[in-house]
Amino acid sequence: MNHILQIVDSVTGKRFALRIDPADSAMTLANLLDKYLKHCSVESLLEDGRITEGYAQSLQDIQDLVYISTDDGQLHEMFDGITFKQADAAIGLGQVPASGLATVGGTQVSVIDIAVDRLNVDYDRNWTGFHKRRWEREGKRYSEFVRQTLAAKYSEDETSEILSLETADHKLRLLRAVAKRIWRSDFESYSRFIGDRLQYKTGDETLRNIINGGGGICSEKVQALKFVTDHFGIESEYVLAGADASDPVPEEKLRELLTTFDFQYAKRYMRYWQHVALLYHVEGTEVLVDVTNGNIPFLFLVGDDAKRILSQDDKPPVTVKMSITEEDFYYHRVTQDIPERLFFAMEGWIEDVDLVQVFDNELGLYISRDFFVSAVVYRNGVTFAKLKGQYLQACEKAGVECEVNNEWALDSPMAHEFQEQAPEVARRILDAEEHLLRRYDECHGPNHQAGLVIIRLGRGDEVVQDSG
Repeated sequence: MNHILQIVDSVTGKRFALRIDPADSAMTLANLLDKYLKHCSVESLLEDGRITEGYAQSLQDIQDLVYISTDDGQLHEMFDGITFKQADAAIGLGQVPASGLATVGGTQVSVIDIAVDRLNVDYDRNWTGFHKRRWEREGKRYSEFVRQTLAAKYSEDETSEILSLETADHKLRLLRAVAKRIWRSDFESYSRFIGDRLQYKTGDETLRNIINGGGGICSEKVQALKFVTDHFGIESEYVLAGADASDPVPEEKLRELLTTFDFQYAKRYMRYWQHVALLYHVEGTEVLVDVTNGNIPFLFLVGDDAKRILSQDDKPPVTVKMSITEEDFYYHRVTQDIPERLFFAMEGWIEDVDLVQVFDNELGLYISRDFFVSAVVYRNGVTFAKLKGQYLQACEKAGVECEVNNEWALDSPMAHEFQEQAPEVARRILDAEEHLLRRYDECHGPNHQAGLVIIRLGRGDEVVQDSG
Protein backbone atom coordinates (compact mmCIF):
# COMPACT_ATOMS: atom_id res chain seq x y z
CA MET A 1 0.00 0.00 0.00
CA ASN A 2 1.25 3.48 -0.87
CA HIS A 3 1.56 6.00 1.95
CA ILE A 4 0.75 9.63 1.10
CA LEU A 5 1.54 12.85 2.94
CA GLN A 6 -0.78 15.69 1.97
CA ILE A 7 -0.21 19.24 3.24
CA VAL A 8 -2.47 22.23 2.60
CA ASP A 9 -1.91 25.87 3.49
CA SER A 10 -5.23 27.00 4.96
CA VAL A 11 -4.70 30.66 4.01
CA THR A 12 -3.90 30.37 0.30
CA GLY A 13 -5.41 26.94 -0.33
CA LYS A 14 -2.17 25.73 -1.91
CA ARG A 15 -1.59 22.02 -1.36
CA PHE A 16 0.64 19.15 -2.34
CA ALA A 17 0.67 15.40 -1.93
CA LEU A 18 3.64 13.03 -2.18
CA ARG A 19 4.43 9.39 -1.57
CA ILE A 20 6.47 8.75 1.57
CA ASP A 21 8.32 5.71 2.84
CA PRO A 22 5.85 3.42 4.68
CA ALA A 23 7.98 3.38 7.84
CA ASP A 24 7.86 7.18 7.98
CA SER A 25 4.14 7.06 8.83
CA ALA A 26 5.30 6.48 12.41
CA MET A 27 7.36 9.70 12.47
CA THR A 28 6.43 12.71 14.56
CA LEU A 29 5.06 15.68 12.67
CA ALA A 30 8.33 17.56 13.23
CA ASN A 31 10.35 14.79 11.58
CA LEU A 32 7.89 14.43 8.70
CA LEU A 33 8.07 18.15 7.96
CA ASP A 34 11.84 18.16 8.27
CA LYS A 35 12.28 15.28 5.81
CA TYR A 36 9.49 15.91 3.30
CA LEU A 37 9.06 19.70 3.40
CA LYS A 38 12.10 21.59 4.65
CA HIS A 39 14.98 19.37 3.52
CA CYS A 40 13.45 17.36 0.69
CA SER A 41 15.04 17.23 -2.75
CA VAL A 42 12.28 18.17 -5.17
CA GLU A 43 14.34 16.84 -8.08
CA SER A 44 14.68 13.44 -6.40
CA LEU A 45 10.98 13.30 -5.55
CA LEU A 46 10.17 13.96 -9.21
CA GLU A 47 12.71 11.45 -10.50
CA ASP A 48 11.34 8.76 -8.17
CA GLY A 49 7.75 9.49 -9.21
CA ARG A 50 6.77 10.44 -5.67
CA ILE A 51 5.25 13.79 -6.64
CA THR A 52 3.77 15.46 -9.73
CA GLU A 53 5.16 18.61 -11.37
CA GLY A 54 2.22 20.68 -10.17
CA TYR A 55 2.50 19.46 -6.59
CA ALA A 56 6.26 20.03 -6.67
CA GLN A 57 5.58 23.70 -7.43
CA SER A 58 3.11 23.89 -4.54
CA LEU A 59 5.53 22.14 -2.17
CA GLN A 60 8.14 24.83 -2.81
CA ASP A 61 5.50 27.55 -2.41
CA ILE A 62 4.53 26.10 0.97
CA GLN A 63 8.19 25.93 2.02
CA ASP A 64 8.29 29.73 1.67
CA LEU A 65 5.10 30.07 3.71
CA VAL A 66 6.28 27.88 6.59
CA TYR A 67 10.01 28.67 6.92
CA ILE A 68 11.94 31.92 7.20
CA SER A 69 14.73 32.22 4.62
CA THR A 70 18.09 33.94 4.91
CA ASP A 71 19.32 36.50 2.39
CA ASP A 72 21.09 33.72 0.48
CA GLY A 73 17.84 31.75 0.18
CA GLN A 74 18.45 29.06 2.82
CA LEU A 75 15.47 27.89 4.87
CA HIS A 76 15.78 28.32 8.63
CA GLU A 77 13.25 28.11 11.45
CA MET A 78 9.48 28.24 11.08
CA PHE A 79 7.68 31.56 11.21
CA ASP A 80 6.53 32.43 14.70
CA GLY A 81 2.86 31.69 15.21
CA ILE A 82 2.56 28.77 12.79
CA THR A 83 0.47 25.85 14.04
CA PHE A 84 -0.76 22.65 12.42
CA LYS A 85 -4.10 20.89 12.33
CA GLN A 86 -5.37 17.45 11.50
CA ALA A 87 -9.11 16.93 11.04
CA ASP A 88 -9.68 20.46 12.44
CA ALA A 89 -7.86 19.60 15.68
CA ALA A 90 -4.49 21.06 16.66
CA ILE A 91 -1.53 18.73 16.41
CA GLY A 92 1.83 19.39 18.03
CA LEU A 93 5.18 18.91 16.35
CA GLY A 94 6.02 16.13 18.80
CA GLN A 95 2.91 14.11 17.99
CA VAL A 96 2.59 11.32 15.43
CA PRO A 97 -0.13 12.25 12.91
CA ALA A 98 -2.95 9.82 12.32
CA SER A 99 -3.29 8.06 8.96
CA GLY A 100 -6.55 7.41 7.16
CA LEU A 101 -7.55 5.22 4.24
CA ALA A 102 -8.57 6.68 0.89
CA THR A 103 -9.15 5.38 -2.61
CA VAL A 104 -7.19 6.97 -5.45
CA GLY A 105 -7.80 5.74 -8.99
CA GLY A 106 -9.37 2.56 -7.66
CA THR A 107 -6.40 1.83 -5.38
CA GLN A 108 -6.50 2.07 -1.60
CA VAL A 109 -3.81 4.29 -0.04
CA SER A 110 -2.90 5.47 3.45
CA VAL A 111 -3.05 9.26 3.78
CA ILE A 112 -1.70 11.68 6.38
CA ASP A 113 -3.55 14.98 6.02
CA ILE A 114 -1.98 18.07 7.58
CA ALA A 115 -3.21 21.68 7.43
CA VAL A 116 -0.84 24.62 7.99
CA ASP A 117 -2.52 27.34 10.07
CA ARG A 118 -0.83 30.75 9.54
CA LEU A 119 -3.54 33.00 10.96
CA ASN A 120 -1.29 34.07 13.86
CA VAL A 121 1.85 34.61 11.77
CA ASP A 122 3.22 38.15 11.56
CA TYR A 123 4.70 39.94 8.53
CA ASP A 124 8.14 38.36 8.83
CA ARG A 125 8.96 37.42 5.25
CA ASN A 126 12.55 38.11 4.21
CA TRP A 127 11.89 39.46 0.72
CA THR A 128 15.56 39.26 -0.31
CA GLY A 129 15.75 35.54 0.46
CA PHE A 130 12.25 34.95 -0.90
CA HIS A 131 13.13 36.46 -4.29
CA LYS A 132 16.42 34.58 -4.41
CA ARG A 133 14.73 31.26 -3.76
CA ARG A 134 12.03 31.95 -6.34
CA TRP A 135 14.62 32.91 -8.99
CA GLU A 136 16.64 29.74 -8.37
CA ARG A 137 13.59 27.60 -9.09
CA GLU A 138 13.31 28.73 -12.73
CA GLY A 139 16.31 30.99 -13.19
CA LYS A 140 17.09 29.76 -16.69
CA ARG A 141 13.60 30.66 -17.88
CA TYR A 142 13.68 34.10 -16.29
CA SER A 143 17.16 34.86 -17.63
CA GLU A 144 16.02 33.89 -21.13
CA PHE A 145 13.05 36.26 -20.78
CA VAL A 146 15.42 39.12 -19.97
CA ARG A 147 17.79 38.24 -22.80
CA GLN A 148 14.97 37.98 -25.34
CA THR A 149 13.56 41.29 -24.13
CA LEU A 150 16.91 42.99 -24.71
CA ALA A 151 17.46 41.16 -28.03
CA ALA A 152 14.21 42.61 -29.37
CA LYS A 153 15.82 46.05 -29.28
CA TYR A 154 19.58 45.51 -29.28
CA SER A 155 22.09 43.45 -31.23
CA GLU A 156 23.57 40.29 -29.74
CA ASP A 157 26.80 42.10 -28.83
CA GLU A 158 24.89 45.04 -27.30
CA THR A 159 22.70 42.64 -25.31
CA SER A 160 25.72 40.87 -23.84
CA GLU A 161 27.31 44.22 -23.04
CA ILE A 162 24.18 45.44 -21.26
CA LEU A 163 23.96 42.21 -19.25
CA SER A 164 27.47 42.84 -17.95
CA LEU A 165 25.95 45.73 -15.95
CA GLU A 166 29.35 47.42 -15.80
CA THR A 167 27.98 50.97 -16.09
CA ALA A 168 24.96 52.99 -15.03
CA ASP A 169 23.93 53.17 -18.68
CA HIS A 170 23.87 49.35 -18.90
CA LYS A 171 21.62 49.18 -15.84
CA LEU A 172 19.29 51.87 -17.19
CA ARG A 173 19.00 50.12 -20.54
CA LEU A 174 18.16 46.80 -18.92
CA LEU A 175 15.71 48.46 -16.56
CA ARG A 176 13.95 50.38 -19.33
CA ALA A 177 13.68 47.36 -21.64
CA VAL A 178 12.29 44.96 -19.03
CA ALA A 179 9.98 47.63 -17.59
CA LYS A 180 8.55 48.41 -21.04
CA ARG A 181 8.04 44.70 -21.74
CA ILE A 182 6.11 44.25 -18.49
CA TRP A 183 4.12 47.44 -19.12
CA ARG A 184 3.05 46.12 -22.53
CA SER A 185 1.76 42.85 -21.06
CA ASP A 186 -1.97 42.63 -20.41
CA PHE A 187 -3.50 44.63 -17.61
CA GLU A 188 -5.81 41.87 -16.51
CA SER A 189 -7.56 39.89 -13.79
CA TYR A 190 -8.86 37.08 -16.00
CA SER A 191 -5.90 34.86 -15.03
CA ARG A 192 -7.21 34.71 -11.44
CA PHE A 193 -9.95 32.41 -12.74
CA ILE A 194 -8.06 30.16 -15.17
CA GLY A 195 -4.94 27.98 -15.01
CA ASP A 196 -3.56 27.91 -11.48
CA ARG A 197 -6.39 30.24 -10.36
CA LEU A 198 -4.16 32.23 -8.04
CA GLN A 199 -6.20 34.87 -6.23
CA TYR A 200 -3.14 37.13 -6.12
CA LYS A 201 0.24 36.59 -7.74
CA THR A 202 3.72 37.11 -6.34
CA GLY A 203 6.42 38.68 -8.51
CA ASP A 204 7.70 35.38 -9.90
CA GLU A 205 4.17 34.09 -10.48
CA THR A 206 3.31 37.28 -12.37
CA LEU A 207 6.48 37.03 -14.45
CA ARG A 208 5.62 33.46 -15.44
CA ASN A 209 2.12 34.61 -16.32
CA ILE A 210 3.57 37.36 -18.52
CA ILE A 211 5.91 34.88 -20.21
CA ASN A 212 2.85 32.70 -20.89
CA GLY A 213 1.00 35.59 -22.55
CA GLY A 214 -0.93 37.01 -19.58
CA GLY A 215 -0.22 39.91 -17.26
CA GLY A 216 -1.51 41.29 -13.99
CA ILE A 217 -2.64 44.38 -12.12
CA CYS A 218 -0.37 47.20 -10.93
CA SER A 219 0.99 45.64 -7.72
CA GLU A 220 1.57 42.29 -9.42
CA LYS A 221 3.43 43.83 -12.38
CA VAL A 222 5.52 46.02 -10.09
CA GLN A 223 6.51 42.97 -8.06
CA ALA A 224 7.44 41.16 -11.28
CA LEU A 225 9.78 44.00 -12.27
CA LYS A 226 11.34 44.16 -8.79
CA PHE A 227 11.77 40.38 -8.81
CA VAL A 228 13.86 40.69 -12.00
CA THR A 229 15.88 43.73 -10.99
CA ASP A 230 16.57 42.38 -7.49
CA HIS A 231 18.27 39.45 -9.19
CA PHE A 232 20.48 41.84 -11.15
CA GLY A 233 21.30 43.86 -8.04
CA ILE A 234 19.56 47.09 -9.09
CA GLU A 235 18.36 48.80 -5.92
CA SER A 236 14.71 49.85 -5.71
CA GLU A 237 11.89 50.74 -3.37
CA TYR A 238 8.12 50.65 -3.72
CA VAL A 239 6.22 53.90 -4.24
CA LEU A 240 2.53 54.27 -3.40
CA ALA A 241 0.08 56.36 -5.42
CA GLY A 242 -3.60 57.12 -5.52
CA ALA A 243 -6.30 59.30 -6.99
CA ASP A 244 -6.47 62.73 -5.34
CA ALA A 245 -4.10 61.48 -2.63
CA SER A 246 -1.97 64.63 -2.47
CA ASP A 247 -1.54 64.79 1.31
CA PRO A 248 1.25 62.90 3.13
CA VAL A 249 0.73 59.13 3.41
CA PRO A 250 -1.11 58.19 6.66
CA GLU A 251 1.36 55.42 7.42
CA GLU A 252 0.13 54.49 10.89
CA LYS A 253 -3.46 54.19 9.64
CA LEU A 254 -2.36 51.92 6.81
CA ARG A 255 -0.41 49.73 9.24
CA GLU A 256 -3.49 49.55 11.44
CA LEU A 257 -5.61 48.40 8.49
CA LEU A 258 -3.11 45.63 7.79
CA THR A 259 -3.53 44.46 11.39
CA THR A 260 -7.31 44.67 11.76
CA PHE A 261 -8.33 44.07 8.11
CA ASP A 262 -11.32 46.28 8.85
CA PHE A 263 -11.68 48.17 5.56
CA GLN A 264 -15.34 49.14 5.92
CA TYR A 265 -14.82 52.85 6.64
CA ALA A 266 -11.27 53.23 5.38
CA LYS A 267 -11.59 54.39 1.76
CA ARG A 268 -10.01 57.76 2.53
CA TYR A 269 -6.88 55.93 3.67
CA MET A 270 -6.91 53.06 1.19
CA ARG A 271 -6.72 55.44 -1.79
CA TYR A 272 -3.04 55.90 -0.89
CA TRP A 273 -2.29 52.31 -1.88
CA GLN A 274 -4.64 52.32 -4.85
CA HIS A 275 -1.60 52.20 -7.11
CA VAL A 276 2.06 51.15 -6.89
CA ALA A 277 5.26 52.04 -8.77
CA LEU A 278 9.01 51.68 -8.17
CA LEU A 279 11.78 54.14 -7.43
CA TYR A 280 15.23 52.94 -8.54
CA HIS A 281 18.62 54.12 -7.35
CA VAL A 282 21.10 53.66 -10.20
CA GLU A 283 24.62 54.88 -9.48
CA GLY A 284 23.32 57.89 -7.53
CA THR A 285 20.46 58.65 -9.95
CA GLU A 286 16.80 58.21 -9.03
CA VAL A 287 14.46 56.68 -11.62
CA LEU A 288 10.68 56.51 -11.11
CA VAL A 289 9.20 53.59 -13.07
CA ASP A 290 5.51 52.71 -13.54
CA VAL A 291 4.82 49.47 -15.44
CA THR A 292 1.08 49.12 -14.84
CA ASN A 293 -0.47 50.09 -18.18
CA GLY A 294 -4.25 49.67 -18.20
CA ASN A 295 -3.98 53.13 -19.80
CA ILE A 296 -1.72 54.44 -17.06
CA PRO A 297 1.27 56.01 -18.84
CA PHE A 298 4.58 54.20 -18.96
CA LEU A 299 6.72 56.27 -16.60
CA PHE A 300 10.50 56.23 -16.77
CA LEU A 301 11.39 59.50 -15.09
CA VAL A 302 15.05 60.15 -14.35
CA GLY A 303 16.72 62.50 -11.87
CA ASP A 304 14.93 65.81 -11.33
CA ASP A 305 11.83 64.58 -13.19
CA ALA A 306 11.45 61.77 -10.66
CA LYS A 307 12.13 64.07 -7.73
CA ARG A 308 9.49 66.53 -8.96
CA ILE A 309 6.75 63.86 -9.02
CA LEU A 310 7.78 62.66 -5.54
CA SER A 311 8.35 66.06 -3.95
CA GLN A 312 6.76 66.82 -0.62
CA ASP A 313 5.65 70.33 -1.53
CA ASP A 314 3.52 71.28 -4.55
CA LYS A 315 3.50 67.68 -5.72
CA PRO A 316 2.26 67.49 -9.35
CA PRO A 317 -0.11 64.64 -10.29
CA VAL A 318 0.00 62.25 -13.20
CA THR A 319 -3.38 62.38 -14.93
CA VAL A 320 -4.69 58.95 -15.92
CA LYS A 321 -7.85 57.59 -17.50
CA MET A 322 -7.94 53.83 -17.16
CA SER A 323 -11.46 53.36 -18.48
CA ILE A 324 -14.03 56.18 -18.53
CA THR A 325 -13.06 58.34 -15.54
CA GLU A 326 -10.11 60.73 -15.49
CA GLU A 327 -8.13 60.81 -12.23
CA ASP A 328 -5.08 62.61 -10.83
CA PHE A 329 -2.60 60.17 -9.30
CA TYR A 330 -0.13 61.46 -6.71
CA TYR A 331 3.02 59.39 -6.08
CA HIS A 332 4.61 59.06 -2.62
CA ARG A 333 7.73 57.57 -1.11
CA VAL A 334 6.74 55.39 1.81
CA THR A 335 8.28 53.23 4.52
CA GLN A 336 8.74 49.86 2.82
CA ASP A 337 7.03 47.68 5.40
CA ILE A 338 3.64 49.05 4.26
CA PRO A 339 3.65 47.88 0.61
CA GLU A 340 5.49 44.69 1.56
CA ARG A 341 2.86 43.85 4.18
CA LEU A 342 0.06 44.74 1.77
CA PHE A 343 1.37 42.36 -0.90
CA PHE A 344 1.89 39.59 1.65
CA ALA A 345 -1.64 40.08 2.98
CA MET A 346 -3.17 39.95 -0.49
CA GLU A 347 -1.65 36.50 -1.02
CA GLY A 348 -4.33 35.12 1.28
CA TRP A 349 -5.08 37.08 4.41
CA ILE A 350 -7.35 39.60 2.67
CA GLU A 351 -10.40 37.55 1.83
CA ASP A 352 -11.77 37.38 -1.72
CA VAL A 353 -9.06 39.65 -3.08
CA ASP A 354 -9.60 38.14 -6.54
CA LEU A 355 -13.20 39.38 -6.61
CA VAL A 356 -12.32 42.67 -4.93
CA GLN A 357 -9.98 43.60 -7.80
CA VAL A 358 -12.61 42.86 -10.44
CA PHE A 359 -15.70 44.35 -8.81
CA ASP A 360 -14.95 46.58 -5.78
CA ASN A 361 -11.86 48.18 -7.34
CA GLU A 362 -13.63 48.26 -10.74
CA LEU A 363 -10.60 46.91 -12.63
CA GLY A 364 -12.70 44.39 -14.55
CA LEU A 365 -11.13 41.46 -16.34
CA TYR A 366 -9.09 43.33 -18.96
CA ILE A 367 -8.20 46.90 -19.92
CA SER A 368 -6.45 47.89 -23.15
CA ARG A 369 -6.21 51.08 -25.20
CA ASP A 370 -9.37 50.08 -27.05
CA PHE A 371 -11.51 47.99 -24.71
CA PHE A 372 -12.60 47.53 -21.11
CA VAL A 373 -14.08 44.08 -20.42
CA SER A 374 -15.68 43.01 -17.16
CA ALA A 375 -18.18 40.61 -15.66
CA VAL A 376 -21.72 41.51 -14.66
CA VAL A 377 -23.07 39.11 -12.01
CA TYR A 378 -26.72 38.84 -11.00
CA ARG A 379 -29.38 36.48 -9.64
CA ASN A 380 -32.43 37.65 -11.59
CA GLY A 381 -33.56 39.82 -14.47
CA VAL A 382 -34.38 42.80 -12.26
CA THR A 383 -30.84 42.96 -10.88
CA PHE A 384 -29.33 42.52 -14.34
CA ALA A 385 -31.48 45.33 -15.78
CA LYS A 386 -30.38 47.64 -12.96
CA LEU A 387 -26.69 46.86 -13.50
CA LYS A 388 -27.05 47.22 -17.27
CA GLY A 389 -28.73 50.59 -16.84
CA GLN A 390 -25.91 51.82 -14.61
CA TYR A 391 -23.28 50.85 -17.18
CA LEU A 392 -25.19 52.40 -20.07
CA GLN A 393 -25.79 55.63 -18.16
CA ALA A 394 -22.14 55.97 -17.12
CA CYS A 395 -20.91 55.27 -20.66
CA GLU A 396 -23.37 57.68 -22.23
CA LYS A 397 -22.15 60.38 -19.85
CA ALA A 398 -18.54 59.59 -20.78
CA GLY A 399 -19.34 59.54 -24.49
CA VAL A 400 -18.26 55.94 -25.13
CA GLU A 401 -20.03 52.90 -26.55
CA CYS A 402 -21.01 50.03 -24.29
CA GLU A 403 -22.60 46.59 -24.68
CA VAL A 404 -23.93 44.61 -21.71
CA ASN A 405 -24.80 40.96 -22.34
CA ASN A 406 -26.70 38.81 -19.83
CA GLU A 407 -24.78 35.78 -21.10
CA TRP A 408 -21.06 35.01 -20.87
CA ALA A 409 -20.60 35.22 -24.62
CA LEU A 410 -18.86 37.32 -27.25
CA ASP A 411 -21.50 37.35 -29.97
CA SER A 412 -22.28 41.06 -30.44
CA PRO A 413 -20.71 43.36 -33.07
CA MET A 414 -18.44 45.06 -30.52
CA ALA A 415 -17.55 41.69 -28.98
CA HIS A 416 -16.58 40.38 -32.41
CA GLU A 417 -14.34 43.41 -32.91
CA PHE A 418 -12.70 42.79 -29.54
CA GLN A 419 -12.30 39.10 -30.33
CA GLU A 420 -10.62 39.86 -33.65
CA GLN A 421 -8.21 42.31 -32.02
CA ALA A 422 -7.29 40.12 -29.05
CA PRO A 423 -8.31 36.49 -29.80
CA GLU A 424 -6.21 34.90 -27.06
CA VAL A 425 -7.47 37.33 -24.42
CA ALA A 426 -11.03 36.67 -25.57
CA ARG A 427 -10.51 32.91 -25.23
CA ARG A 428 -9.10 33.29 -21.73
CA ILE A 429 -12.00 35.50 -20.66
CA LEU A 430 -14.50 32.95 -21.94
CA ASP A 431 -12.64 30.24 -19.99
CA ALA A 432 -12.83 32.32 -16.78
CA GLU A 433 -16.61 32.08 -16.39
CA GLU A 434 -16.87 28.83 -14.44
CA HIS A 435 -14.38 29.63 -11.69
CA LEU A 436 -15.42 33.27 -11.37
CA LEU A 437 -19.01 32.22 -10.78
CA ARG A 438 -17.90 29.55 -8.32
CA ARG A 439 -15.87 32.12 -6.39
CA TYR A 440 -18.73 34.64 -6.46
CA ASP A 441 -21.17 32.05 -5.13
CA GLU A 442 -18.71 31.11 -2.36
CA CYS A 443 -18.51 34.76 -1.34
CA HIS A 444 -22.06 36.02 -1.90
CA GLY A 445 -24.26 32.92 -1.83
CA PRO A 446 -25.46 30.52 -4.54
CA ASN A 447 -27.39 30.76 -7.80
CA HIS A 448 -25.66 33.65 -9.52
CA GLN A 449 -25.45 34.06 -13.28
CA ALA A 450 -22.89 36.07 -15.19
CA GLY A 451 -22.67 38.07 -18.38
CA LEU A 452 -20.06 40.33 -19.95
CA VAL A 453 -19.80 44.07 -20.38
CA ILE A 454 -17.61 45.56 -23.10
CA ILE A 455 -16.78 49.25 -23.36
CA ARG A 456 -15.09 50.65 -26.43
CA LEU A 457 -12.40 53.07 -25.26
CA GLY A 458 -10.51 53.79 -28.49
CA ARG A 459 -7.59 55.67 -26.94
CA GLY A 460 -5.26 55.51 -29.93
CA ASP A 461 -1.52 55.72 -29.34
CA GLU A 462 0.08 54.54 -26.08
CA VAL A 463 1.15 57.18 -23.56
CA VAL A 464 4.80 57.28 -22.52
CA GLN A 465 6.67 59.66 -20.21
CA ASP A 466 10.36 58.78 -20.61
CA SER A 467 12.97 61.33 -19.62
CA GLY A 468 15.88 58.90 -19.62
